[in-house]
Amino acid sequence: MAPKKSTTHLPAVKRTVLPGSEKAPIVKTIGAAAERPAPHTARLVVSVIVRRKAPLKSSHLSGKQRLTHAQYRQSHGADPAAVKLVRTFAKEFGLTVEPDTPGPERRTIKLSGTVADMQNAFGTALTQRSIDGVTYRVRQGSIDIPIELAGVVEAVLGLDNRPQARPHFRIAGEQGPATANAAQAGGFASPHAAGSVSYTPVQVAQLYQFPSGATAANQTIGIIELGGGYRTADITAYFKSLGQKPPKVVTVSVDGGKNKPTNSNSADGEVMLDIEVAAAVAPGAKIVVYFAPNTDQGFIDAIATAVHDTVNKPSVISISWGAAESNWTVQAMNALDAACQSAAALGITITAATGDNGSTDGASDGLNHADFPSSSPHILACGGTNLQGSGSSITAETVWNAQPSGGATGGGVSNFFPLPSWQSNAKVPKPTNAAGGRGVPDVSGDADPASGYQIRVDGKNFVIGGTSAVAPLWAGLIALANQQNGKSAGFIQPAIYAAKAKSAFRDITQGNNGGFKAGSGWDPCTGLGSPIAPQLIGIVNPGASTTKPKSKSKSRARAKKRA
Repeated sequence: MAPKKSTTHLPAVKRTVLPGSEKAPIVKTIGAAAERPAPHTARLVVSVIVRRKAPLKSSHLSGKQRLTHAQYRQSHGADPAAVKLVRTFAKEFGLTVEPDTPGPERRTIKLSGTVADMQNAFGTALTQRSIDGVTYRVRQGSIDIPIELAGVVEAVLGLDNRPQARPHFRIAGEQGPATANAAQAGGFASPHAAGSVSYTPVQVAQLYQFPSGATAANQTIGIIELGGGYRTADITAYFKSLGQKPPKVVTVSVDGGKNKPTNSNSADGEVMLDIEVAAAVAPGAKIVVYFAPNTDQGFIDAIATAVHDTVNKPSVISISWGAAESNWTVQAMNALDAACQSAAALGITITAATGDNGSTDGASDGLNHADFPSSSPHILACGGTNLQGSGSSITAETVWNAQPSGGATGGGVSNFFPLPSWQSNAKVPKPTNAAGGRGVPDVSGDADPASGYQIRVDGKNFVIGGTSAVAPLWAGLIALANQQNGKSAGFIQPAIYAAKAKSAFRDITQGNNGGFKAGSGWDPCTGLGSPIAPQLIGIVNPGASTTKPKSKSKSRARAKKRA
């Protein structure tokens, strides 16, 4: 039976449901421990996201008009009236506004209090539930807020702290999701199929024609991590083996997240894959890792922190974590997408992996599902291929699909985000939900563990694949483009989907990811294709001229007339 709403000590206020806050009950399994009330005196911190002063314009969301951080804060930061209302609400319900609450640019107000106070404030019951042997605080149903906050508050995150996402990487030779401690020590892990190969990230970059000798010396790549960690000694040893100078790696703690490497933590493989791929293909780039808890609150706060980081100033952000859209609340998807909208307005590119479980994205209902956050239309969604090369030339590239147990690239159609205008001619299939339509991925790259990346994790060498490798690969390419072009690429989808961008991609036409087949042009397995770097760098240059050159005869005529 569902727990009843907490009603004790509620101030006499009229309430309304916070749109999109509804959370489905956890499916009970045989032998599972029963839910029990969360301890009323336990303390927690929630993130309350409030409305903007003014909505972002379509020109901001398309990347045509960029804002400085100061301009953004002035016109599109938190509405002061909304902040005042939330502060009043917090005082009324005995909640404390945290001293480290981000500034108005972030639109996030951190509130702390006891479980009892949070239940009273948000009209919901918090219980404890054991999931995979770990006890979490959970909720179900809606969040109810005072009617005065309707339209003021856009999301309340952190009441529920169960894991939100999974890392999208796989170790060669393993069946199912990767576990970094299970591979062989010493040398590189044995490939999982006959004829398998492995590459350093530098070799993958050469196959995709990344500019030889180029650096990203003035660029910062942000990486979002929801667990695990890195060891500096591993980074030093790895880049020495590549003949490269180790990158400068900085960590930023979000919501208490830390760099916590352990030999038994599978997330270490994700962290090291992301750092080593991004830094190896974009030598000289500064790497900033934003560590946050694996919750919807931590995920969204990490992205918002990176987007508005005026100290490190990342020009591109890489995300290798995600989950099927059906696993998210509507308020969480809207809040995360809003942070990505801000990135587009600020000229920051965000790349994200599309998942490693084919078109179903690991869902058990037999239907196709897109992985979020890659399905956000303001994120460059990165799918996966099997890459075969000889020397510096690609000999074959097909859709990554080693199902049923070896993984496959995610890809499909969002059931939440509508078809973007820049995808209108891509022939995206119809979604199963009429409200959706955004197709993923946008682009692709080497992801199959059978053609995987040579990576060092926790003092050992592995061959690792997964779409997790493609997000930092593309982030590195964008960082190189930003350095070469002298300006950040920002939101690149309108440019790469334009007809002139066809020459910038290797079209992947062979293979499937379960529910979808590859074909000529864009497809729901590999998007537009894998990069042909020199052409791609020119196309994402925001300073490139889009006007046709004047004919010589007309130019001469105008010159003669002026004379």
